Amino acid sequence: MQTAHELFLHELGDILNAERRLVDALGEQAERSSNPQLQKAFSAHQAQTEKQVQRVEQIFEQLGEEPEEEECKGLSGLLEELETFKQEQDPSEDILDVVSIGAASKVESYEICAYESLIGLAQDMGHTKAVKLLQQNLKEEEQTLKKMQGLSRKIKPEQSGMEEEEEPTRKRGSRRAA
Repeated sequence: MQTAHELFLHELGDILNAERRLVDALGEQAERSSNPQLQKAFSAHQAQTEKQVQRVEQIFEQLGEEPEEEECKGLSGLLEELETFKQEQDPSEDILDVVSIGAASKVESYEICAYESLIGLAQDMGHTKAVKLLQQNLKEEEQTLKKMQGLSRKIKPEQSGMEEEEEPTRKRGSRRAA
């Protein structure tokens, strides 16, 4: 690799692979989620991701290049982390929902960084149409991250595992030293 254009195409292929893999992963997440609100969020993000794939493909087309996917190892690691957790920890449904929200937030953060980098490269090379398409994907990723962060505040495990034993009732009139 010798040019910024080659790097741009490489990174574009990387995010194309990530987005295509996410379409499948989000469908699986929607099916596995026990919380209807989370199911809806994953399904909506899946549809949004399909549009993001189309935008990335459109950039390749505008540049007169064939889309060449590069395995997105960053995403592979994040997806593997979630799968390993599910297999090794055998989480309850509510715990799996919490972990899935966290995993989705990690993926969104990764994608945000990838799109920011791609936008910088596209701007440097004067690819104004590509910049607009990439900015649209970036904006959606940022919105999705905010949604996931909001869901993480709403969807909690049924048991924290930190429940305290009930404090014995004190006799009336007894006081602790201040």
